[in-house]
Amino acid sequence: MLQKSINSFLCAYRGLKTTWVEERNFRIEVFAFTVVTFFIIYFKFSFVETAFCVLAMTLVLSAEIVNTAIEDLCNFVEPEHNYIIGKIKDTMGGFVFVTVLGAITIGILVFYTHFF
Repeated sequence: MLQKSINSFLCAYRGLKTTWVEERNFRIEVFAFTVVTFFIIYFKFSFVETAFCVLAMTLVLSAEIVNTAIEDLCNFVEPEHNYIIGKIKDTMGGFVFVTVLGAITIGILVFYTHFF
């Protein structure tokens, strides 16, 4: 039982490492997560503000991981250019974009009270 749990964590770590190595946007988003975390600590955000920021950042990183997995699957299934595969990749890009816009909106709402 313990060995299965350890193997699951190792697989998850490999997945994160792969995403980190292959996806520049993921590295940028992790950097943004780090900067926001610094601001949370520095400006002593409330529990609710911190929860919203962490949720937003986690959703963006999760969306990027899902996007990477779907893109890799699409590339495996159809290595040549294909209209439907392109549409799937564009839709996944849109999914990430929407989560980023949501995170930025939350950031503006939360940070506004600390800067103005």
